[in-house]
Amino acid sequence: RHLCARRRASVSSSISLTMSTNESADLLKKEQKELTSKDYYFDSYAHFGIHEEMIKDTVRTESYRKAIMQNKHLFNGKIVLDVGCGTGILSMFAAQAGAKHVYAIECSAISNQAKEIVKANNFDDTITVIQGKVEEIDLPVDKVDIIISEWMGYFLLYESMLNTVLYARDKWLAKDGMILPDKATMFVAGIEDGEYKDDKINWWDSVYGFDMSCIKKIAILEPLVDIVPAETIVSNTCKFFEIDIMTVKEDELSFVSDYQIEFGRNDFCHALVVWFDCYFSQGHKTITLSTSPLLRQTHWKQTVFYFDEVITAKKGEKLSGKITMKPNKGNHRDLDISITYKMDGSFSKIDRSYDYRLR
Repeated sequence: RHLCARRRASVSSSISLTMSTNESADLLKKEQKELTSKDYYFDSYAHFGIHEEMIKDTVRTESYRKAIMQNKHLFNGKIVLDVGCGTGILSMFAAQAGAKHVYAIECSAISNQAKEIVKANNFDDTITVIQGKVEEIDLPVDKVDIIISEWMGYFLLYESMLNTVLYARDKWLAKDGMILPDKATMFVAGIEDGEYKDDKINWWDSVYGFDMSCIKKIAILEPLVDIVPAETIVSNTCKFFEIDIMTVKEDELSFVSDYQIEFGRNDFCHALVVWFDCYFSQGHKTITLSTSPLLRQTHWKQTVFYFDEVITAKKGEKLSGKITMKPNKGNHRDLDISITYKMDGSFSKIDRSYDYRLR
């Protein structure tokens, strides 16, 4: 297992060498103040590498392709809006399916390449690429028939792009319109992960003989995004949050949900793992895009929340609690996630709460 690269990167600023030290410092401070988390977020999507990773995720890309191409009767002659189009691949699927016109919005500089790609594939009469933030642009049409968007982040809601899709829905989607995907569900299970926890968390207890356990206290509260092997799952699966993207409101994306898992074997439990499924249910046949550790892996991987303690569980015993999620106040694209754990087992009795931050 290896830690994945986060889907964002820092922005570097260049300062003329002819400036005085004070002038350079003042300019840097000004730039740092003006560059918000939104700018850092969009800048990371300007690089082709992140789009290569997403397009090569065949679970992701094939799910969208099937949802579009198997429903040509829904796209034929329709006006389509692609929110966060990236390279424009979903827009081109929509054009292939017979869309009358596709408006492809992309805020990052990859929009320049998207325009070239659209032209190179002879879709420039059907697809219009617009660079800008959805909340700040005007479309040349009052309404669209279909919105397509790949908005999902780690833990489903990391990066808060769904908020932008909802803004587009409320502003432009026709009353009888549709959104792809239109539903999403989140799941949780318990995992035995002692070896990896020792390598990533407990390792800080003694680093070349030095006590660095203060970092351990920080590390355990930052969820780990990684591939979780199916054999490490020691409980059943619990569905704890659902979204209907056609109707959900932005404030409903912050939630408090109950969960309960039952252990399926005698084992140890070191963490909870969370993943999500998305559904394209408005077509002829429902298509599911799953990020489950039990199925083929995706670039979203799974999100792992470690405990301080090790739970010794017997088959049939239950662990329950609440999962609370809200955007971080300092950076709304980060997530503050609180999880409570309660268990009254033969060997483990636990009643704890942890406050995690996904960033």
